[in-house]
Amino acid sequence: MQISGKEIIEAASLLGAGIAMGLGAIGPGIGEGFAAGKACEGIARNPNEAGLLTRTMLIGQAVSESTGIYSLVIALLLIFVV
Repeated sequence: MQISGKEIIEAASLLGAGIAMGLGAIGPGIGEGFAAGKACEGIARNPNEAGLLTRTMLIGQAVSESTGIYSLVIALLLIFVV
């Protein structure tokens, strides 16, 4: 059984997509968890500022999640275009 170059490229692109999503999801996951934890600490210290802290946390998490979305786009390109 002979393995063609096209099959090797397809296998490498699928492996690359998996690695891209795996590594691309680690940073946002850690960052968002850290931000949520600190927001909970801030709300516990000063409950009057809960609205401001929640808004600021959500904006920070949205910015952090953008890197995860970029890695998803790269993974989808590797799966369906290559």
